[in-house]
Amino acid sequence: MSERNVLGEELAACSTDPTTGFERDGCCGTHPDDRGRHELCAVMTEEFLSFSKERANDLVTPRPELQFPGLDPGDRWCLCLGRWVEALEATRTQRLPETTVPPVVLEATNEAVLDSVELATLEAHAYDA
Repeated sequence: MSERNVLGEELAACSTDPTTGFERDGCCGTHPDDRGRHELCAVMTEEFLSFSKERANDLVTPRPELQFPGLDPGDRWCLCLGRWVEALEATRTQRLPETTVPPVVLEATNEAVLDSVELATLEAHAYDA
């Protein structure tokens, strides 16, 4: 059975350029070994990449040994759910720019994230292509 997105539809691919996902298959699927829960497809912003780097999660520098190309603003990536939530909370408590929370690609975000984030919150931060 295929995985579903937060809209209840078949999970769409997040990105194949760069190739994302815990299994590097382009999808934000669930996996029993994925402790980081890379289930949320987001479009990188400069503010989020800086925010993440400040918290010791450098998403800009390539790491070939981890099949990680390094990200640029505009790239789609399966983020760790906790990092996205952290950015959301930081915009509220630290008054960071709203663009610190990267927009969510709902069609490519796994329904599993709904156990931690309400659909209305995801929709409020939906990517508008």
